[in-house]
Amino acid sequence: MRRWLAVVGIGEDGTAGLNPAARTLIETAEVLVGGARHLGMVPQGRAERIVWERPLRVTFGAIEAHRGRRVTVLASGDPMWYGIGVTLTRRFPREEMTIIPQPSAFSLAAARLGWPLADCATITLHGRPLDILRSYLAPQRRILILSEDGDTPRAVAELLNGLGWGPSRLSVFAYLGGSREAVIEEEAQRWGDRRAAELNRAATLAALAPLPEQTLWDVGAGCGSIAIEWLRGGEGRSAVAIERHPARAAMIARNAASLGVAGLRIVLGTAPQALEDLPRPDAVFIGGGIGAGGLLLKAWESLPPGGHLVANVVTAEGEARLLYWHARHGGTLTRIAVSRAEPVESNHLWRPLASVTQLAAIKLG
Repeated sequence: MRRWLAVVGIGEDGTAGLNPAARTLIETAEVLVGGARHLGMVPQGRAERIVWERPLRVTFGAIEAHRGRRVTVLASGDPMWYGIGVTLTRRFPREEMTIIPQPSAFSLAAARLGWPLADCATITLHGRPLDILRSYLAPQRRILILSEDGDTPRAVAELLNGLGWGPSRLSVFAYLGGSREAVIEEEAQRWGDRRAAELNRAATLAALAPLPEQTLWDVGAGCGSIAIEWLRGGEGRSAVAIERHPARAAMIARNAASLGVAGLRIVLGTAPQALEDLPRPDAVFIGGGIGAGGLLLKAWESLPPGGHLVANVVTAEGEARLLYWHARHGGTLTRIAVSRAEPVESNHLWRPLASVTQLAAIKLG
């Protein structure tokens, strides 16, 4: 059997950072497999697309069904270091696979910190209990950790404080290797309640599929994270953040200035009325105000052919509106659910956070 299954590591810089062999395996694939974020980095083509499902064995079955075709799996960084490549090699014969890695998050973090990677302890807390960190704690120990989500740094800081390691220095990296790379540094005892980059933010941006020179409407913008990351992700883009609460609009302005996109246009008003006379969008994200009469219709009608509409909701009423819209206009519905491990006496219990229902639709005409 020829090597029909390729596993390609991809970083925050997307396909631009790939070598020619990796890029060719993606461009010639008949089937592309990956998370929504990675698939969103690859321009639409003829390849069939499969998004990872839970449990993973469901998607493994779908991959198996395409045995013999050109199947390319997109992975984060080095697929063989706490990556999907390890699991795939247990399922499929190695001689049928081609694996091309990118620098791992560990390698990139060690380079930023100036730490010899061979001298560092490397662990992942993705899907694993926080308590495994305890056995690695020692004076002058350098530990590189893969986070579960944006709450992991806070949980690590709380654990360190509780064990008497409060002065330990935390460096939290987001979007390593990309144009949005950022770092937060603080002692564990001073970390407080801050969160790192949101997973939902990445899933939403992937669904919006931003391209150069495009315009975004961020409706019900909240803190402005979607519009801000839209602008930070590429040259020539423009964005309008629409927010009806003055305090939130002011927060958007502060966030935009501190993150280098002071040119973000902020409209204080209630949609859909506030959408009048705005520049025509190429993509619309609705993060709040979904219950406003006519908002979805107004957003949809404002888009040109090929435009993207993405809406996130957390309430049952909001979900009902998306289901109603989906039944008439199509698109893709995705539910994003995250649980956080919280201590219960000497054990830990998974506490689910509010799940997000996401509608993503492309206007065909």
